Amino acid sequence: MTDAPSKVNLLGLSPSQLEQFFDEMGEKRFRATQVLKWMHQYGASSFDEMTNISKALRAKLAEMADIREPEIVLEKFSKDGTRKWVIRMDGGSAIEMVLIPEGDRATLCVSSQVGCSLDCSFCSTGKQGFNRDLSTAEIIGQLRVAIRSFGPFDPNGDRRVTNVVFMGMGEPLLNFDNVVAATQLMMDDNAYGLSKRRVTVSTSGVVPALDKLCNVSDVSLAVSLHAPNDALRDQLVPINRRYPIAELLAACNRYLASLNDKRSITVEYTLIAGVNDQPEHARELIKVLRKVPCKLNLIPFNPFPNSGYERPSEKAIAAFKQIMLTSNIITTVRRTRGDDVDAACGQLVGQVADRTRRSQKYIAVVQEEPVQGKSQTL
Repeated sequence: MTDAPSKVNLLGLSPSQLEQFFDEMGEKRFRATQVLKWMHQYGASSFDEMTNISKALRAKLAEMADIREPEIVLEKFSKDGTRKWVIRMDGGSAIEMVLIPEGDRATLCVSSQVGCSLDCSFCSTGKQGFNRDLSTAEIIGQLRVAIRSFGPFDPNGDRRVTNVVFMGMGEPLLNFDNVVAATQLMMDDNAYGLSKRRVTVSTSGVVPALDKLCNVSDVSLAVSLHAPNDALRDQLVPINRRYPIAELLAACNRYLASLNDKRSITVEYTLIAGVNDQPEHARELIKVLRKVPCKLNLIPFNPFPNSGYERPSEKAIAAFKQIMLTSNIITTVRRTRGDDVDAACGQLVGQVADRTRRSQKYIAVVQEEPVQGKSQTL
């Protein structure tokens, strides 16, 4: 493991933090806005590019700070246009991120942690264990990598990345401060200028952090539900044992009530053959969601080695969707994208040095307590 760099990485500093940084240097605060725009609107990677800043100040900045993006280890472009990257972070571990273009939209799925500690049974990331949180700079670095893949930054051109979703590796609300800081930079007019409706934080159900989010942010919200009752969700999404469905959805309603608009949450529901994809599951889900302003996103399970789960049939997917639609719940089926480069939902794995040893624990638990409809083969 390499030592952490000693210079301050300015990519992760908020406008107020940049102002404080220049204050401590004995410089005027307006320099913060100049540097902010150079980094995030023009994509500057060095201070030498900042032509409206004196050479003396540029030299001083180079001694104290840097603009450091993650290292690209691997870049793959799918035949359907999806782009996937493996990028190495400080310390040596790697994470994955995915860009999904569709028409005039391009949605970037960013990671918030190296690995994940929640161990959802159908997600390949969870099988890798957990190493650490990503810094704000490391999260913003993913956005810069994606934008740069289209060519040089052009602040006056078409937006290359129109939407950002925190649905990559990790549980965003367990890296609360860094994720919130990153979303604020993404929405800042002097940085990336994304709409609050186009930045989405997804959670598996960290209720206290969700309640805290009400006080500091108005980003869009997605919830990884994946089951219509606590007994099944306890097995698929283990954090449900601490914060069951009723508590989670009540927190979602509190979050929506804190906003000044009429937004709904996105409920993510991975359909797994023989586990949660039956008509009775759909009817039960209708009852669970009836008091929550939401739209439902059905995600057919994307297989990965040794998962023990299978993708449902197209007939089962269509039947589940139709039952939801007849109850006036807006329901879409996420089309699989990037599966030829292992970039589909639930397939991100990165290269994680697991600090929790949870991968071994997972094997032991699954062998003893198989989920209904799941093979014990690993």
